[in-house]
Amino acid sequence: MSPANGILRRREVLSWSAYDWANSAFATTVMAGFFPVFFNDFWSAGADGAVTTFRLAMANVIASVIVAILAPVLGAIADRGGMRKKFLFGFAMLGIVMTGSLFLVEMGAWQFAAAIFAMAFVGFAGGNVFYDSLLVDIAPNEDFDLVSGFGFALGYLGGGLLFLVNVLMTLNPGWFGLADTATAVRVSFLSVAIWWAVFSIPLLLFVREKPVADHVRRGNSVVEGFRQLADTFRHVRAYRVLFLFLVAYWLYIDGVHTVIKMAVDYGIKLELDRQHLITALLVTQFVGFPAAIAFGWSGKKIGPKTGIIIGVAVYMVVTAWASLFLDEVWEFYALAIVIGMVQGGVQSLSRSLFARLIPEDKSAEFFGFYNMLGKFAAVVGPFLIGWVALTTGNPRIAIAAIIPLFVLGMIVLFFVDVEKGETQANRMVGA
Repeated sequence: MSPANGILRRREVLSWSAYDWANSAFATTVMAGFFPVFFNDFWSAGADGAVTTFRLAMANVIASVIVAILAPVLGAIADRGGMRKKFLFGFAMLGIVMTGSLFLVEMGAWQFAAAIFAMAFVGFAGGNVFYDSLLVDIAPNEDFDLVSGFGFALGYLGGGLLFLVNVLMTLNPGWFGLADTATAVRVSFLSVAIWWAVFSIPLLLFVREKPVADHVRRGNSVVEGFRQLADTFRHVRAYRVLFLFLVAYWLYIDGVHTVIKMAVDYGIKLELDRQHLITALLVTQFVGFPAAIAFGWSGKKIGPKTGIIIGVAVYMVVTAWASLFLDEVWEFYALAIVIGMVQGGVQSLSRSLFARLIPEDKSAEFFGFYNMLGKFAAVVGPFLIGWVALTTGNPRIAIAAIIPLFVLGMIVLFFVDVEKGETQANRMVGA
């Protein structure tokens, strides 16, 4: 058994990765798949297409702002109090309950649908702050790329399997004893909540946090957490490598998240068949499973920085093609396959590269800051698309608005000196 296989077979690594399997069902079935379609056709029935795009974009913007504000403070508090798992499951429960609640929203009630979705997204993204930070507790530095990629790969597989069942439910509701497609979609939201809850259990049982320092008293964790947050800002300003990476990440991950959230809506506005759009997303999931693992291996061979640059370049080309030439369903399938090959890789290598650049004793705090930037970035992209769509009425111009984010992100990332950044991170331990 190779050392790589050994790390992936450890119970803590498998249990940690199981949470990606669990909550990726929300990212696939709800966020990327059925929610945009149902929001257009059921909850916003009769509204103009540009208006529904704007509403959907604003729901994503509001949720992202909430998470962005909370993430760094919560991360600092959790590090000080040794409460990362508790915070993770608190946010997970919020996401699970709100996702299940989408079943109850009636036709035309787009305001309720948007509000519940926003709260579910807060639970999903807020939990990921603490999930990401536990990476440094379960794997050594040299295995960050591999373990991070493995987690994303299981997420693609798990999310894809439930999504496959949900798609079959909508195509053939009678097979499942359901009255119609609308009922099948609503039941799909319930299935995501159950899946998320069940497969979160291994992390709760088998992943151990590293203990906090003896001198840190839990009763002072909130006060100390806010003080530590101020230190985080000072560290970020002081270390050029870390700062440059965060700027690059803020730019390119904006485009990545926007494509995930708005791709189906874009296809709807081009009047492509909805069932084909959903099926293309399903294809993305199963392509993403081996691709994420491959990117994890590539991080050990060519380095995470090079891998990210390759992935972001692919995103730039795909987005440009979609804005200029996409007209047929087969093209949407082709682009979905290409995105599936790089989507998990860009996200997993970003997570592992960031883990290399931060002190391991402040992981939740720094990952809170990392996720804050990611969520504020997720504000810009959807807002750009929503605003441009509303003002021009042209979905092609709207989707093209995010291309500069990929270009600028690659340029800034080029100047990130990873080796120097790792040295700086080691010096920050205990500071």
